Amino acid sequence: MKIITFVSLLAACSPAMAHNIQLGQTVPAATVSEYGEVVLNGDDTAYQNWQSQNMIGKVRIIQAIAGRSSAKEMNAPLMEAITAADFPKDSYQTTTIINQDDAIWGTGSFVKSSAQDSKKEFAWSSIVLDENGNVAKRWQLQPESSAIIVQDKHGKVLFVKEGALNHNEISQVISLVKQNL
Repeated sequence: MKIITFVSLLAACSPAMAHNIQLGQTVPAATVSEYGEVVLNGDDTAYQNWQSQNMIGKVRIIQAIAGRSSAKEMNAPLMEAITAADFPKDSYQTTTIINQDDAIWGTGSFVKSSAQDSKKEFAWSSIVLDENGNVAKRWQLQPESSAIIVQDKHGKVLFVKEGALNHNEISQVISLVKQNL
């Protein structure tokens, strides 16, 4: 019994197991109402409430990142691979969830304007600005990091990793999307 408890404790403390997202399940329900999803309103942007349950219907790569340039850069090679793959917009969408609560002190307005600029540049992408870090808390994500989640059109998680993906993992993510379109 003591060995099982020790192994369970060790697994719980392992960075690879920090999140509570399970393969084959949907992500834990989360809502963002303090800012929320960035939407285009002519040449301007606005915000609307966002719920994780609304990510059904398309294959998705979800990037949940701290509001820091270091977290954004962590998986920039994957974002380049997604752009190069040119997935069909009617059956695929990238969702980026930015944890503004995990930004360097004093940079919140920069994080907000960066999210708005990204929405203007990648209008087809879903960009969520989470002022209070609700998603990161609900999904138990590591601070100052980037989590990548692939889900099928029914919302089932096919892949999840926190931290930078290596070349093989990027290839795996792209292949999973192609197989599930």
